[in-house]
Amino acid sequence: MQNLKQRVKGLLIWSQKYTETDMVYLAKEGFWLTLGQVISTLASFLLAIAFANLLDPVVYGNYKYILSLLGILGIFALPGMGTAIIQAVARNLEGSFYKGFKEKLKWGALGSLTALGLAGYYFFKGNYLLPIPLLISAVFLPLMQASGVYGSFLTGRKLFNIETKYSIVRQIIFVGAMVTTLFLTKNLFWLIAIYFASNTFLNYFFYLFTRKKFQPNKKEDLQTLSYGKHLSLMNIITTIAGYLDKILVFHYLGAIEVAIYSFAIAPPEHIKALLKNIQPLALPKFAQREKKELKSMVFKKMGKLCLILLPIIAFYIVVAPFLYKILFPRYLNSVLYSQIFAVSLITIIGILPLTAFQSQMAKKQLYQWNIYGSLIQIILLFFFVYFYGLIGVILARVTSRFINLGLSFWFIKKI
Repeated sequence: MQNLKQRVKGLLIWSQKYTETDMVYLAKEGFWLTLGQVISTLASFLLAIAFANLLDPVVYGNYKYILSLLGILGIFALPGMGTAIIQAVARNLEGSFYKGFKEKLKWGALGSLTALGLAGYYFFKGNYLLPIPLLISAVFLPLMQASGVYGSFLTGRKLFNIETKYSIVRQIIFVGAMVTTLFLTKNLFWLIAIYFASNTFLNYFFYLFTRKKFQPNKKEDLQTLSYGKHLSLMNIITTIAGYLDKILVFHYLGAIEVAIYSFAIAPPEHIKALLKNIQPLALPKFAQREKKELKSMVFKKMGKLCLILLPIIAFYIVVAPFLYKILFPRYLNSVLYSQIFAVSLITIIGILPLTAFQSQMAKKQLYQWNIYGSLIQIILLFFFVYFYGLIGVILARVTSRFINLGLSFWFIKKI
């Protein structure tokens, strides 16, 4: 076994002259991240199968709509703070772990107040579907969001194996809780309650466990909190754009169409999630590089990643009809939408310039990229859903992703 390990290591070192990447680091740390993401994706996929076969499309459409509405309220909990913590911890400045948690908790309370206000508004308007889910989110949202910083700390420390083990346990418990709930009840309010309660408990448990086990040092970078707030501020429009699609589909087309749309984008989004490991692997490495070196490196790696993505996209487009017949028989109307949406997977290569911006704290480029790209997506969504319905939403998402990719090419030259 030792001899085999040495041979594999030698092969990886040999391949570095062609890939121009630290393949030993990628294989060692990427293995854990990939394993965790594969298990997480499988767990999420099993949950999707359970929703598709056990829950009425109308109820599922309402469930996704409510989560989208509540997802926007997550803006208050400083979602960009996680990236800032990774960047600081990678430089052994771990005090941001403690302060980041407190800042997210403090600002997340504003999200709770907003949720309470919205609950009262909908109640007095005679809408009795939304108030209870909003009240549930008001209780759990700040702590659920804040305690998620444990993952950022582990990523910054490059403890990908530990993070993967936590992630596996977390996913198994969460999916188990949701599937059990589906078997016991089809009540929308119970589904929302279990969703938030289980996520909050798991996040806070692993936050406390990480804090006790690894005891982060108290060294600080005074710019970290400010940088995290800047990232969160620039992500406001991005977050709205990310959840707006289901909200518009619900209001213009209805709950069933939300369900059809959700299952159309689910498999491609799961494929995309498998490749998101690139960012946590690259961010600590990019943070240690000079800006000039990053520019040439990023373009080369984007080209190589593109060659990997093309056959994956082609394969999915071919197998999608068979996949839906077997796993999602209620949602065969989603197949064509899913095939079109899968084309946008090629834009995953844009994660590399984005990571480069984050690693260098390039606030100007990050602001421009997030604001311009998100505004374009919002405008396209409103226009296309109004005139073309569900296919319009798909085309708007695909088009905006390619425009965002073009913007990343433009801004990486100015870093």
